[in-house]
Amino acid sequence: MRSSSGEHFVALDHVRALAALLVFVWHFTHAGTGYPVPFEYVPPLPLFFMAVLDEGHTGVALFMSLSGYLFARLLNNRNIHYGWFLWNRAIRLLPMLVLVVAMAGALAFWQGQDMGAFWQSVRDGWYLPTLPNGGWSITVEFHYYLVLPLLLWLLRRSRWLLLCVVAVAMVLRYSLWVRNGEVQTLAYATLVGRIDQFVLGMLAFHCRSLWVGRHLRVWGLLAAFALFYWYFDGKGGFYLNPRFPSGDGLWVLMPTMEGFAWGALIAWYDGSFAHDGRSRFSQVVAAAGAYSYSIYLLHFFVVFQMARLVHVHVADLSNFYLACAWAVVGFGCMLPAGYVSYRFVEAPCLALRRRYIIGLSHQAIAR
Repeated sequence: MRSSSGEHFVALDHVRALAALLVFVWHFTHAGTGYPVPFEYVPPLPLFFMAVLDEGHTGVALFMSLSGYLFARLLNNRNIHYGWFLWNRAIRLLPMLVLVVAMAGALAFWQGQDMGAFWQSVRDGWYLPTLPNGGWSITVEFHYYLVLPLLLWLLRRSRWLLLCVVAVAMVLRYSLWVRNGEVQTLAYATLVGRIDQFVLGMLAFHCRSLWVGRHLRVWGLLAAFALFYWYFDGKGGFYLNPRFPSGDGLWVLMPTMEGFAWGALIAWYDGSFAHDGRSRFSQVVAAAGAYSYSIYLLHFFVVFQMARLVHVHVADLSNFYLACAWAVVGFGCMLPAGYVSYRFVEAPCLALRRRYIIGLSHQAIAR
């Protein structure tokens, strides 16, 4: 998908597709209730890397890290017109979000749910993680946009100042964990946790020389990250560690570890290979990435029913590996819906974008 500046980063569309796939697999295999694959399942050690799929909620962290990386790459020491920046982000995200919230409201009404509670969650969703169909993550994304000018100001003075933001966020999470006995909710669903991933995504671009072409280094880091997730999965994962929300202090560090690993992956993949988008496979994956926002918001309407249908009528999906294979098939089935949504909802609004990048910053000129 092209940015408002006309640039198209095929590699980053590939990463978007991966993030959307991880979230889809997570919901398809577990449905938030441990069905059809029980939460207790943990891949055996030789297949430890599959724990990233078993805990596919980390796809949200990949989305957040990608946002930080993308804006760092687009801006790259250039000034922005902040008003037009917010305008572009609003017309990029809000039309689809409003449509999906309306669809979720109609479904809730048809199912006889408490509409007062539903609309309360929508009203609160502009500042709390309560919007339906994964819309809570869009709230977090917008909160990032609100602090982006501060982050850019810090970055122009020193990359170390951005690391200080991460350190402050970690101290804040630790303090809240000590005070409240748990910090999983804030670490996962608010900027208190996700700020690490945005910032580390930004730093991954500006420190990309650490990762570009460093194949063994990156693969070693990703292997360590997968082993960590295998350990986390074995402790009970997202829901059973030992309960939800978890009192495990691991959630103080979780957002930082995810942001660091995913940021390194993005910088390595974006900078180490030629991505001309000519192969059919690359084009299909890039298309999935371009439609990923629509797929992310729409899949909540069908993913659980998909898994139940296959589990009851086709194959026993309590087998995690079979469930993952069917999840990939289900994700592929979402591509036509993603295309229609992108073509008729997202794309017409994208035509209203304005250029918001206005030139090099004074600091960049001084260098």
